[in-house]
Amino acid sequence: MRRRDLLSAAAVLPAAAVASTAAAGDAPRSSGGATVNISGVGLPVIAEGRLRNYVFVSMRLHLGGSATVESMRGKEAYLRDALVRAGHRTPFIVPNDWTRIDTVLMSASLMRAAAAIVGRGSIARVEIISQAPRWRTGLRAG
Repeated sequence: MRRRDLLSAAAVLPAAAVASTAAAGDAPRSSGGATVNISGVGLPVIAEGRLRNYVFVSMRLHLGGSATVESMRGKEAYLRDALVRAGHRTPFIVPNDWTRIDTVLMSASLMRAAAAIVGRGSIARVEIISQAPRWRTGLRAG
């Protein structure tokens, strides 16, 4: 896939998700814990050894321990990179569906990477906000 196509695919993400990250997305939630939003991470859907689709994921990281929003902002690029690398190494696929990723596998992978990048206990949990597939029709493997 050409880089230009991948960049144009990022434009299909809802503008509200991007705006919420830039504006007030990093503000503390009503539950009392601090959160950091990460939007537009493109994860591949690889089935039968072929790239079938990309799914753009927006997520919310619930911080724990002594982690602060300011300290996490500097590490966001490293977390994105670790997630994309893990997605290429072992894709987070849902069997017979090329328009979604397995959120449990993706969250577990991000939690493992976060322990090495920002320290154990810095991220309490990962909440998937949205999944936006690049192609939406004709992608069922079954």
